[in-house]
Amino acid sequence: MKVVILAGGFGTRISEESHLKPKPMIEIGEQPILWHIMKLYSHYGFNDFIICLGYKQYVIKEYFADYYLHTSDVTFDLANNSMETHNSVTEPWKVTLVDTGLKTMTGGRIKRIKDYIGDEPFMLTYGDGVSNINIQELVEFHKKHGKIATMSSYSVGQQFGVLDVDDSGNVTAFREKVDTDGGLINIGYMVLNPEIFDYLEGDGTVFEQEPLRQLAREGQLVAKMHNGFWQCMDTQRDKLKLEEMWEKKQALWKVWDK
Repeated sequence: MKVVILAGGFGTRISEESHLKPKPMIEIGEQPILWHIMKLYSHYGFNDFIICLGYKQYVIKEYFADYYLHTSDVTFDLANNSMETHNSVTEPWKVTLVDTGLKTMTGGRIKRIKDYIGDEPFMLTYGDGVSNINIQELVEFHKKHGKIATMSSYSVGQQFGVLDVDDSGNVTAFREKVDTDGGLINIGYMVLNPEIFDYLEGDGTVFEQEPLRQLAREGQLVAKMHNGFWQCMDTQRDKLKLEEMWEKKQALWKVWDK
């Protein structure tokens, strides 16, 4: 099953660093948050990635083009114009980088990678949040419920899109948060059937608006509650918090190498 990561936005709320690089390339512990997200999926055996690019896409392309070099010890023989690598640390990843447009909305970006997906279910997440969510359990949950879309929900008191969920986990409404809400939000980490492309019209489609609302109205959207760790890197303060957790070896999202 392929993993699609949305990594094309401008990241305006963390402009201290995003004016130089795409938000998913902002580092935690000397590696981009994008790498941390991919390590989670890889831990559960999902290594085929499609990354939706837009703003400063060349930074992400150059990162993966040079990944082998950056993770190796290297001897350069300048006289003979040769290079030898040593002690390389590689990942079992296949990474497809797709230009989905500079100003394309989230739904439009997903629509643009349709030809790379084929007729199989796929996973989708955002390139700016880390979690210790069990990906294998999420996939099994999706298969069990048989809906077009499964998303991960989380209880947090912030301004995100809110889910109304019944006792069976079915999402009955997807809307903006109001003061009376308990804070159950969509944190991404989704599993989608290929029928999802029928709900996406073009570059101007915002996935989190009409497509998800329509799925909810049709009873085709289900949520799996995540009770573990999740943190979005929206601001510089969030970035510093995650950096501190990593440095103190308290990174709760680091489920690999345990």
